[in-house]
Amino acid sequence: MNGRVLARYFVLWLGLAALVGILSGSASAIFLVSLDWATHFRETHLWLISLLPLAGFGIGYVYHHYGANSYKGNNLLLDELYQSQSPIPLRMTPLVLFGTIITHLFGGSAGREGTAVQMGASLADQMTKWFSLDSENRKLILICGVAGGFAAVFATPLAGAIFSLEWMLNRKFQWKSIFPAFWTALVADWTCEVVWGVGHMQYAIPEVPMYSLQNLAWVVPAGIAFGLSARLFAETGHRVADLFKHVGYPPLRPVLGGILIAAFVYFSGSTTYIGLGIPRIVEAFETPLPWYDWLVKTGLTGLTIGSGFKGGEVTPLFFTGATLGNALSVWIPLPLALLAGMGFVGVFSGATNTPIACTVMGLELFGYESGIFLGLACFVSFLFSGKGSIYSSQKIEFKYLRRF
Repeated sequence: MNGRVLARYFVLWLGLAALVGILSGSASAIFLVSLDWATHFRETHLWLISLLPLAGFGIGYVYHHYGANSYKGNNLLLDELYQSQSPIPLRMTPLVLFGTIITHLFGGSAGREGTAVQMGASLADQMTKWFSLDSENRKLILICGVAGGFAAVFATPLAGAIFSLEWMLNRKFQWKSIFPAFWTALVADWTCEVVWGVGHMQYAIPEVPMYSLQNLAWVVPAGIAFGLSARLFAETGHRVADLFKHVGYPPLRPVLGGILIAAFVYFSGSTTYIGLGIPRIVEAFETPLPWYDWLVKTGLTGLTIGSGFKGGEVTPLFFTGATLGNALSVWIPLPLALLAGMGFVGVFSGATNTPIACTVMGLELFGYESGIFLGLACFVSFLFSGKGSIYSSQKIEFKYLRRF
């Protein structure tokens, strides 16, 4: 590539990626503030959970009659990257935003990554027609949207950029995608945190043991457990979704799911496992918890997303991993907070097949002192999570133990 072409490339993406970063960062800021409000309002008005089936019908009805192909969520982004068919509709942004807020307001168990990523990609793809981008540049703009949404919602710009590349390109890295992804992620994170002043939850691993062969060896069984948990999480969501497809009229699917979730909350007398579950994640780093926490969150999230409610799956994966790591502290002689942190990123790695991004995310969230433990846990989990993913459209071309 000659100097003139290279200069044109940097000028183009310096502007486009910054614009995507501002849009995705602003959308994520609005989303995070709205989500905090919805969570607080629900916890102070618990009677709202009884209306979850009605809220589910509303979400299902709108998506069924007005959502076009937006109902496919993150899988639509992957489909368009692999084989461009039609622009991602702008309506995806308001639909997933309000659908996720309603899901959390009335007591569903869901996350936020899916929403931020879908908003980022939907807004970014509008530039395809605004700037008459060709198919190659359209792929880059989609990667930018994913990077910006992920980076802004978790305040992890490096992990956001790497996630977009690792998740969407899957061992087919193109050098042209690197600069736009990282620049978008940095701008989006800055826009959300500095311009809009939206803060993020802080986690800490106060005690990191020495890097001895014995301590590192204990990471392997923990990583295997995280990988199997990731596989269970992904398959639960897919199986629940397949089961609910037997309900002929799609808007009724979240009605049935809402009834089951509301009944669980009523009979258990606890709201610990609905919503994001961040208070429980924080507890997992501090004190021993019931061993079954990760199983309950897996089931409720699979029921929520699989029946048709909206939201992401990554924060529930954080919950599942952190509480599983917490439970493993009874058998594995590593610090509780370290095990929780390893599970936090390890289960996420196995469920999304993005071990590099998850390792970097761990470094950004927990610090570099625990880096080797986190990285080893992510890669072992990735290897033992099987050939599946929480994203049914994700193409995995090569993976050890893929038939496990």
